[in-house]
Amino acid sequence: MPLALAEFNSAPAAELRPTLTACLAVPRWVDTVLGGRPYADFAALSKSADSATPLHRNEIRDAIAAHPRIGERPTSKGSDADWSRSEQSGVDNADEFAAANAEYEERFGHVFLVCASGRSGEELLANLRSRLGNDPETELDVAGAELAKIAQLRLAKAVTA
Repeated sequence: MPLALAEFNSAPAAELRPTLTACLAVPRWVDTVLGGRPYADFAALSKSADSATPLHRNEIRDAIAAHPRIGERPTSKGSDADWSRSEQSGVDNADEFAAANAEYEERFGHVFLVCASGRSGEELLANLRSRLGNDPETELDVAGAELAKIAQLRLAKAVTA
């Protein structure tokens, strides 16, 4: 359930940490967002969250582990699982994604990560295929930028103005 900004500003950090971790499983990012309170408005909150990016490569690797594969539905419960389900609602080509995911994971050693919200399955599959041409370090940086986009979307779902 979303929190009003005033509630977010006044809630104990320990109560907010799980929600922020569901937005982005990077402790440094969570600490930055918590440390910037109180926020005058959502724009200030968003700017603070953005200030903790770009993510370090080890943070990207750890955060990727918290995401389901595109085209697969998370089996866990909670805000992050609900958000993943809604963000991936446009993926209707799961068989093609399974094959492309396998190729991607073999090449890079981690799941394909993209901000899927509002994008069609065909668009996401094309994005995955185009990124197969990246070298591993570049791809990790691209995945980190996608994580930051996902975090901003989830933060907007978690905290209302």
